[in-house]
Amino acid sequence: MKKIIIINYGSGNVYSVANAISNIDKNINIKISKNIKEIRTADKIILPGQGAISNCMKLLKKNDLHKEIIDFAKKKPLLGICVGEQMLFDWSEENNFTKCLGILSGGVIRFKFKKNLYQKNKLIFKIPHIGWNTVIQKKKHFLWKNIKQNSYFYFVHSYYVKANNNSDIIGETFYGKKFICAVVKNNIFGTQFHPEKSSFSGLQLYKNFIKWNP
Repeated sequence: MKKIIIINYGSGNVYSVANAISNIDKNINIKISKNIKEIRTADKIILPGQGAISNCMKLLKKNDLHKEIIDFAKKKPLLGICVGEQMLFDWSEENNFTKCLGILSGGVIRFKFKKNLYQKNKLIFKIPHIGWNTVIQKKKHFLWKNIKQNSYFYFVHSYYVKANNNSDIIGETFYGKKFICAVVKNNIFGTQFHPEKSSFSGLQLYKNFIKWNP
């Protein structure tokens, strides 16, 4: 039986993610943990995240989880969600620059909109970006299996990743402008959107992650 551990470092919808996966397959061995020894026994891990990225990184480092995640990502499948995806990169401009995990090359920047995105003095693209948006699949991948092009996913964020390598970009969304919403490299997959809040498409992505053997 495959063992999937959701990293519980104090910031993230860990129980929502666990419930979503449990509803997909009752036989999946899904655990919420911050125990390093237990994480090392996992076949796959999920790194969720929400709130300020500086606080998320501080919480990871508190128990040396950042080192464990970096090491795990070299060998086994990892799924990063929202801030969990952002932390995979080198840095974030949030909180006057935050150093992140450096697993993927690039950084995290804030939405900045021009005045022409106002209509009759009403802001049409608000920050944070909250709600449903379509995702453009930039290339084929196992985690997109049975998910239609331009399917809707749920977002809650003010920052997004800027990848240095185009080959790492696998999904984009339009919100005032196109931004990267999904990344992939070898056994690492990250999404800016929340699969656990994204109905059928989100559950299908989790189902694909469960079966993924990169």
